[in-house]
Amino acid sequence: MHTRTFVAAAVGLGLVTLSACGSSDDDGGSSQSGSKTVTLVSHDSWAVSKNVLAAFEKQSGYRVKVLKDGDAGQAVNKAILTKDNPQGDVFFGVDNTLLSRALDNGVFQPYEAKGLEKVDGQYQLDAGKHRVTPVDYGDICVNYDKKYFADHKLAPPATFDDLAKPAYRNLLVTENASTSSPGLGFLLGTAAKYGDDGWEGYWKKLKANGVKVVDGWEQAYNEEFSGSAGGRKAGADRPLVVSYASSPPAEVIYGDPKPTTAPTGVATGTCFRQVEFAGLLSNAGNSEGGKALIDFLISKPFQEDMPLNMFVYPVTEGVAVPAEFTQYGPAAQDPETMDPAKIAADRDQWVKSWTSLVLK
Repeated sequence: MHTRTFVAAAVGLGLVTLSACGSSDDDGGSSQSGSKTVTLVSHDSWAVSKNVLAAFEKQSGYRVKVLKDGDAGQAVNKAILTKDNPQGDVFFGVDNTLLSRALDNGVFQPYEAKGLEKVDGQYQLDAGKHRVTPVDYGDICVNYDKKYFADHKLAPPATFDDLAKPAYRNLLVTENASTSSPGLGFLLGTAAKYGDDGWEGYWKKLKANGVKVVDGWEQAYNEEFSGSAGGRKAGADRPLVVSYASSPPAEVIYGDPKPTTAPTGVATGTCFRQVEFAGLLSNAGNSEGGKALIDFLISKPFQEDMPLNMFVYPVTEGVAVPAEFTQYGPAAQDPETMDPAKIAADRDQWVKSWTSLVLK
């Protein structure tokens, strides 16, 4: 998703440099040499509670090494470039907006995870081939600064149509669709809403209405958006931002002092559903360890731990969602969605057209 999270914002975006280490038993995909280290490659937003990870390591006998590599788009591109000699065994963080790019480039080898029958079928977008396993979902949505709209006695926008109205001129900041996962998700949401013939006309209206575009989520949310803790410190002046439906609970949880209500809200008619996957990398040095790790990612302990670490929703049935999510940031009831084949066919051309239309 990504640099979605407030985990990243809370701890500072410390990029972990990728080293060409992988596991010590690089032997063309065989795991017979018995490495007890399994390496997970991910985006910066990866997070897990220490005790949950330690329990997996104890139960499985594998030590987990994590290599973070920037935003999801960057990380996917790196995985494609290194597919013949991958940096690790498992990749986590490719989502439905970029999935076809990874699959078409042969980044993953098939593996049907143990426990997959408990994962909601609507998220199994590669169900026939099992090259990737769904791990979480979330909704990319416009967030609004409650105080701004109360102070200006203006109703916050609720839909895509609203964002193009004169009342909201110069209020919205979004991310570049060619460099940012939420930016791309927002573009796909508008294409799903207005169709092949209508989305460009909609973006012309947004551009005429003063939409601001920045490179990534971190800049948009923590520097430009007046409703976030970071934005308030930075003197930000945009009360509308493309972020996530789970951003309001994060503002509460990480607030210092902790607010009693979320300072931000979600325009629920602007949401696009994003699903994140993990996959066993082709040519993984420790494929057995990788399989065990993928099983763990859809197990109840990880799925229950994940929401308050990465601010996403579990895909495994029977896993409770934290009260903070229900209270401050429920998932969108009717988000825009798009068939992965449609995304695969049109994504690159849409991004190209969007770039010339909006960034000129």
